[in-house]
Amino acid sequence: MYRHGLGDCFLLTLPRTDGAGAFRIMIDCGVLLGTPDAEARMRAVAQDIAAQSGGHVDLLIVTHEHWDHVSGFLQARDALAAISFGAVWMGWTENPADRQAKALLQRRSQAITALRMADSRLRLAGAEAVAEEVGGLLAFFGAGGRGATTADALEAARALGAPDRLRYVEPGEPPTPLPGTDARIFVLGPPRDEALLLRSTPSRRTPETYHLAFGAGSMEEVQARLAGEATEGPFAEGMSIPMQVARAMPDFARYWGAEESWRRIDADWMDAAAELALRLDADTNNTSLAVAIELADGDVLLFAADAQVGNWLSWETLAWDDGGRRVTGPDLLARTVFYKVGHHGSHNATLREKGLETMRRLRIAAIPVDEAMARKRRWNAMPLPGLVARLEEMTGGRLLRSDRPAPTGIEALTEDDLFFAFPP
Repeated sequence: MYRHGLGDCFLLTLPRTDGAGAFRIMIDCGVLLGTPDAEARMRAVAQDIAAQSGGHVDLLIVTHEHWDHVSGFLQARDALAAISFGAVWMGWTENPADRQAKALLQRRSQAITALRMADSRLRLAGAEAVAEEVGGLLAFFGAGGRGATTADALEAARALGAPDRLRYVEPGEPPTPLPGTDARIFVLGPPRDEALLLRSTPSRRTPETYHLAFGAGSMEEVQARLAGEATEGPFAEGMSIPMQVARAMPDFARYWGAEESWRRIDADWMDAAAELALRLDADTNNTSLAVAIELADGDVLLFAADAQVGNWLSWETLAWDDGGRRVTGPDLLARTVFYKVGHHGSHNATLREKGLETMRRLRIAAIPVDEAMARKRRWNAMPLPGLVARLEEMTGGRLLRSDRPAPTGIEALTEDDLFFAFPP
């Protein structure tokens, strides 16, 4: 587990039964936009992966199109060139030839375009707080239109493996045995069911997570409201004064005063931009490729990426006939001994009764997070205190956070400034 900032990168090493080295899996490679010395950090990660793997990774899993999961494929391109990759897996949602995936991508692209335009209008109108929130969420997709994007990073990742070994995997497809090992991978998500795919927030009445958050409407609903209100504003064009002009007029001094801020209505329409940014962020997280890696003894390593409520709920109905052995989604959760905590410990990325509470064999949980960076972005519940407390309880204190020193009690743990290395 790499400790390079607010972002995911994992390297798994599985011994081969024939003694011929090891099978290595790399999952994601990115860090949040705005992280100090981001390129140097990601190059250090890539160089360490090259050293640890002997220059070969058998399987690269790229979970979803967010900068904090894929930026390294651009930032550390030269260092990654020293590694030969076998297969590359992405979720079906990243398949450019898939009709449903193309529709999702089109909606995402339209929302990003609308938000970039809104970001400019917000700053011109002096709505810095809303602009900062929108810009912070746009950062998950790259440099805000002024440089490389997550789409560029995905293309770089696709090019790392042999063209005939690029796979867009589906939930519930037959488990994939890992050559030379007794391990296999079960694909859990993202779901094909659009209702579940677009369900990111917990239920209002019976919340499924450790914290209740009320989300916005669908991306299309919020985007339509933003388009209409951003054009019209609170008053018709002929009956309004541009905000920058009004700020300089003595007659409006009281309006701009801090003690009268509650009276302002000029930026009310702008709330739709923040809602759309949140919706876009959540919907993209929910396209995460989530996998369960079953080891020879039946223990499971769960990598949920940033999967949110609907993605998790879809695992309830998954079932496999694995050589006459019935395996289900809930069964894999029940046998989970290692959990890569979803979305840096966010409120809607770990289910409660149908998620963490079923992991009765959980031994280690790992949160790739930088709480100080999250607070700079005003994400003040990343990680969520209630979730952290429950993870501490369930693991007996064996909770790893990339921004904190390692706890005691994890046998054979290696702690370095760049990574934690530990047995399952």
